[in-house]
Amino acid sequence: MAPARELSVPAEAAGARLDVWLAQVLGDVSRAAAAGLIDSGAVLVDGVVRPKGARLAGGERVWVEEVADVTLAPSVEPRLTWEGERFVVVDKPPGLVVHPAPGHRGVTLVEWLAGRYPDWDAKAVHRLDRDTSGLMLVAKGEAAQRELQAALRRREVVREYLALATGRLKSRTGTIDAPLGRDVRRRTRMSTRTDTPRDARTHFDVERFAGPHTLVRARLETGRTHQIRAHFAAIGHPLAGDRDYGARDDLGLRRQFLHSARLGLPAPPEGTWREWESALPADLAEALARAESRDTGR
Repeated sequence: MAPARELSVPAEAAGARLDVWLAQVLGDVSRAAAAGLIDSGAVLVDGVVRPKGARLAGGERVWVEEVADVTLAPSVEPRLTWEGERFVVVDKPPGLVVHPAPGHRGVTLVEWLAGRYPDWDAKAVHRLDRDTSGLMLVAKGEAAQRELQAALRRREVVREYLALATGRLKSRTGTIDAPLGRDVRRRTRMSTRTDTPRDARTHFDVERFAGPHTLVRARLETGRTHQIRAHFAAIGHPLAGDRDYGARDDLGLRRQFLHSARLGLPAPPEGTWREWESALPADLAEALARAESRDTGR
């Protein structure tokens, strides 16, 4: 990492949060943007990456990379579906990573929001995989993030996905209740073959059969990494296009057929129920049409 600026933490800054102090020192950078720089690894304190909430002692040397360009190509720019005082609903396109992570290059959803809406202090409440599209919650600040994540744990938030499973499911409705963790052989995959199982439950209803495939509505009770993808692979019906989980029929897709189609929750502060929906993107709608055009011989 080649630092663009070197800063010294004065003694009077002892006890301050790293992100708060950095925003003050840089002047033209909001706290949210400063936090985004720290999360992305662009800030070193005495040569090491520290969390944005780290308390300074005074006397540290801080190196800061140049603030990155946070523009996105139109094809991966998210759409703001709804804005409230405490949170927003974002419709994420495929190909956009939600959070900065080691090894990832390019602008993330959180960084884009911090650059576009610096006053929000945007915090993702839950995640979608890079190639999963659709609705997700983004809180305005840490307090709202904690409240919404608590609502998720209390199962007050409805998260419903449209997924195209390969093969024809035998049950019209059901629950996949199977603990998930890192696969013992392939560490990039989640599976039931794991040494670190965590409870995971996915409820589903069949929307309709599409040729040799099944269009389902899947509702998350828990929110494990790759949960829907891993669960349907575990029952022998990986999602169309999901080569990482064993799908052989991709219908011309360049990603898994998985879309966050519906969100609902009692929105603070009044607790009034609110609900949002997102239509299938064009690539998934076209793949569904191709599946439906296939004759199953039934």
